[in-house]
Amino acid sequence: MARKTIDVTITAPGRDFQKVFSITEMPASQAEKWAARALLALSKAGVEIPENIADAGLAGVAILGLKALGGMSFKDAEPLLDEMMACVKIKPSPVDKPEIVRALVESDTEEIATRVFLRSAVFELHTGFSFSGGVSRLTQETPTAPASQNTSMSQGPSVPSSPPVRQRSAS
Repeated sequence: MARKTIDVTITAPGRDFQKVFSITEMPASQAEKWAARALLALSKAGVEIPENIADAGLAGVAILGLKALGGMSFKDAEPLLDEMMACVKIKPSPVDKPEIVRALVESDTEEIATRVFLRSAVFELHTGFSFSGGVSRLTQETPTAPASQNTSMSQGPSVPSSPPVRQRSAS
């Protein structure tokens, strides 16, 4: 049986609008090693790993990772992030030549939000766990800190006003 593949179309306004990406799951052995490296990096960052984490699968690792993301060093996170993006390819002419799929080059993604969205789609393809749903659950569980009177954060032009929406076609 072939590995799962989905196509996602970026529908958020911005420079990546209407681009179509194809995401293919990692082989099981690679995904297992990726999860092990992620768990080891979280452990190294001082995150307490519950003994029953194996029962929760990669979705449990995701929730744990969301809670501990700030503690992981970039040195440990970077190869994991790069490996996720290796699952993503682009369909440069999805209407005229939908069969053409190629590896990403730097200019294929021009918005930071697109890259974040693609990583979450890679994770969801592998685990069935949605980061947006996980973040929503976490924010409901975690008390909100009062906003600082002295801090102002604005979203620059690289952050779309609405999240990209997936149009899926599974293979």
